[in-house]
Amino acid sequence: MITISLRPVGRYWGTISFASTLYLCPILDLLLAEIPARLQAELRLGLQEALVNAAKHGNGLDPSKTVVVRFSVIDNQYWWIISDQGSGFTPSSTSNEEPTDYLPPDESENGRGLCLLHQIFDQVEWNRKGTELRLRKQMENRPRLSLLR
Repeated sequence: MITISLRPVGRYWGTISFASTLYLCPILDLLLAEIPARLQAELRLGLQEALVNAAKHGNGLDPSKTVVVRFSVIDNQYWWIISDQGSGFTPSSTSNEEPTDYLPPDESENGRGLCLLHQIFDQVEWNRKGTELRLRKQMENRPRLSLLR
């Protein structure tokens, strides 16, 4: 089941919640509905990775657990806050914030998604418990017409 709460008048955040499943196409379509077409493929890939992680690794694909996504556009910034009901996650942290620092060893079967998230989004951070991921994508400011010649 998918529950949607679009942004009520006067509020900035919309909410989508769904049972932990990998059937994410309708969720991604809703989350990307207001995104410019030129960014949709890249952001779809990043959001899909984040949602799969929440449903699969966070909630163990348990359909009785939900993934909640809050989303907003604030001051030329797209925000997504993805929460799961799992036991939490502690990402490895390094002093150097290069996306490739998040790549796992070559023999690892998992872990490349963190690198992907850091390459796509401008901000990637978890809450202390590791059950909530905050993603931000900065939109370039539109050039203003100059009235001076």
